[in-house]
This record gives sequence, C-alpha cells and structure tokens, in this order.
Amino acid sequence: MNAPASPAAAKPAKSLGSLRSQLLSWLLIPLLLLVALDAFSVYRNALDVADLAYDRALLASTRALAERVSVVDGKVVADVPYVALDSFETDTLGRIYYKVTGTRGEFVSGYEDLPALPPDVPRSEIYPALVRFYHASYHNQPVRIAALYQPVYDDSMRGIALIQVGETMDARSDLTRKILFSTLWRQGLLVCVAALLVWFAVRFVLRPLMQLKATVEARASTDLADFDADQVHKEVRPLVVAMNGYMGRLQTLISGQRRFIADASHQLRTPLTVLKTQAELAMRELDRHPNDPRAWQDMREIVASIAGTTDATVHLANRLLTLARAEHGVAESGVAPVSLTDITRQVGLEHALTAVKKQIDLSFDAGQDLVVDGSALLLHELVSNLLDNAIHYTPAGGKVILRVRYDAAARRALLEVEDSGMGIAAEDRERVFSAFYRAPSAQQQNPSGAGLGLSIVRDIAGSHGAQILLADADAGEGNGGGMGLKVTLSFPLSSSPHTA
Repeated sequence: MNAPASPAAAKPAKSLGSLRSQLLSWLLIPLLLLVALDAFSVYRNALDVADLAYDRALLASTRALAERVSVVDGKVVADVPYVALDSFETDTLGRIYYKVTGTRGEFVSGYEDLPALPPDVPRSEIYPALVRFYHASYHNQPVRIAALYQPVYDDSMRGIALIQVGETMDARSDLTRKILFSTLWRQGLLVCVAALLVWFAVRFVLRPLMQLKATVEARASTDLADFDADQVHKEVRPLVVAMNGYMGRLQTLISGQRRFIADASHQLRTPLTVLKTQAELAMRELDRHPNDPRAWQDMREIVASIAGTTDATVHLANRLLTLARAEHGVAESGVAPVSLTDITRQVGLEHALTAVKKQIDLSFDAGQDLVVDGSALLLHELVSNLLDNAIHYTPAGGKVILRVRYDAAARRALLEVEDSGMGIAAEDRERVFSAFYRAPSAQQQNPSGAGLGLSIVRDIAGSHGAQILLADADAGEGNGGGMGLKVTLSFPLSSSPHTA
C-alpha cells in the first residue's frame, strides 16, 4: 500500500539558477531603479533652479526697462537707449524681445506682435512685483516672457503700463542639456562603481559556499563523514546540519544493507552447499549402481533430504527478504489507519489449520476494534511471525492465545501473543531480537531455525512506534503452571478515523 504522491512531488522542480546571478539581480536592478529616480529628481531640481535664475534675470531686464517708462504730456513713453536696444538684438545667450503697452492698451514701444499676456496666467508669488511669467511661441521659436505691471503718473494722469520682455529658450536649453549630461555621467559612474563593489561583495560572501561545493565534489563516494557547519555562514548552517543528518541516515541504511548482504551470504552458503553435496551424492549412487533397487531407495531418501533442505532454504530466503523490507520501515509501504483487530483475526484464520494439525488450541480474544497508523502489509507480517513462532515452539496439546485489547491507562492498543511452550529465559530476552541469534532452548527443539522471526518483529514494531515486552505466560490460563511465553506489543492509536 503506497502513499499517494503529493502534487508538489509529481511536478518537476523548476531550476532556481545561479545564486550569484540572483543576488546581483536583486541588488543591482533595484539600485538602477533608485539611481534613475534620483537622477530624474536631481535633474528636475536643477531645472527648477536654472529656471528660477533665468526668471530673475528676465525680471531684472523687465524692471530696468520699466524704469525707462514715464508719462510725457499725458502720454506713456519708453525712453530705451540705443545701447539697450543693441543688446536686445545681439544677446549671445538668446534673442530678447520687449513690448511696452500704455495705460489704455495702446502700443508704445518694442515689438508690437509680441504674444499678449493670457488672461489665466497667475501672478508669481516669488517676487513682490506684479509680474507674471508664461511660455509662448514667437517667430516659430519658443520664448519665455515676463509681463510686469508698472504704475505711471504725472500731474495730468496716472495709470498702469504693461512691460513685456521675452527671451528665447536657447540658453535654457543649452543649460538643460549640460545639467542632463552631467547628471547622467555622475549617476552612471556611481552605478558602475556600485555594481563593481556589489559584484566583489557577492563573490566574497559566497566564497564559503563555493568552498563547500568544492569539498563536496572532492569527496569520495564512500566518504559520508559530516561537513563542518562552522565553515559557512549562520544562515547556511541549518542546511549543512540537515545534509549531515541525511548522510548519517544514509550511512545507517548502507550499513544495514551491507550487514544484510553479509548475513544473507553467510546463512545461505550452508544450505546451498548441502544441496549441492546431496545432488552430487545422488548422481554418484546412480552411476555406481544404476540397476540396484537399494541404490534407488537411497536416492529417494537423498531426494527427500534435498526437498527438505530446499524448503528450509526457501523459508530462510523469505525471512531474509522480509527482514530487509522491515528494516526500511513504513516509508516504502505507506502509512494509513488500519484495524489491528482485523489484521490479527485474519492472521489467526490463516494459521488455524497449522494449529489444528499440531493439536494446539488456538483462540482469538478482542474486545473492540482498535485502529493504528501504519502499513497493513508489515503489520500482517509482524503478527504472522509471532503466531508462527508460538505455534512452532508450543508442544502438541498446548494452547496459543491471540489477544487485542485497549490499555486505558496508557491510551494505547495492545497486541498479545501467549503460548504454553518452553518460553525464553530472562537472560536471553534481549538477545533474541538480534538477527540470527537463537536461544539455546529453541536450538534444541528446532536446530534448522533461521533466528529471524523476532528480529523482523522488532524492526516492524520500531517503524510503527510500538514497544515490545517479553514475559512469562500468565498463570491460571491453562499454560502449565506459568510456563510459556507472552509477547506484548503496545501501539499508539491512530488519530484518523478508520475506514474499511
């Protein structure tokens, strides 16, 4: 019974790529964005400062021109010297245009077609003067114009004249380009230096990981020693500790497999050698006396011996394979809620005929259905091994009891196998769980036994979180005055509801 694979395990894992590349990406891309935002902010601030400086210079020219505006004989006049007019026409930073409008809107001086002041332009709050700045197009060129309202008066009249001074954007555009190039150059240099520093920092920080990688690659396939977790960063130490734990479990698994192979080869060598010897003996007898009836009779006995040895060898091989499967625990067989009561009842029915043939009283006692978490296949093997041993070592006319009950004090499920056999001496009860160890009393009764039954039981019980206790059989149960063996296994109950 295999556990269903999770969706995450069914999907192939996507490659995460290079850690160095990811670190550089996560560091440099945000840095580039921040530098770009900073460059844009610096550029905008510089433009605002430049616009403020040029607007002040434009306002100064407008005020200088306003001081030349006066009222003569009731008319607004602008006394602009020829030197000022010449500077307006020949300004190297850009052309400057002006226009003076009288108190009644009449044209007084300058460029009459200079764009008028739009009605929705707000007054500048930066300067105390009644000045407004706006953009316009004049002679297909963008211009920035300052419009200043200037009070004029004499004895005959008073009013407000409008003085407009416009400047082409050449100087401002040239300054804008210089600011932009200067900002980009400085920020680009900053990005390059920062990227170089980040690259060196990432390379330096990842050096312990690269050293760990080199150590792993240099390891021999048989070297499963722990890696030194102190050689890597604090954040990576749990990974190294987990790797060491995994290699420890792998070492245990490999050691178990090596031990199993060594034990299996040792245990199988003897019966196979016997089989070969018996077969050669049978062939030799036939060759020596092909027509002798006694030779045929001897050969029948040898063939019967071969059959018995073969049965013992098959039994041993099956036990060895069961032991190998039990050592892997429930991981391969899968975990699910299973009825310990149903499994025990089924095993009892399977061994009933064997008990009847040996004239053994086999009984089953279960008060309620008890459910545990585990592998039904391995639990079946566990109960089968216990019952097989009990029947095998109980003499004819004896008694074997299978019992499943609930331990209210410990809140656990108990499986008990009790027999009226010879039992196991107290000094041997720890050693009988070792593979291929057999108690002296068991060797006397069954010299051909494998000594694997209780070892299999121990491994399966351990993988299910069960505890094992060996004790003398209870007195007063018809077991011969306290003789016999009682095996008790205590299982944790399942937390999931059992479904048939």
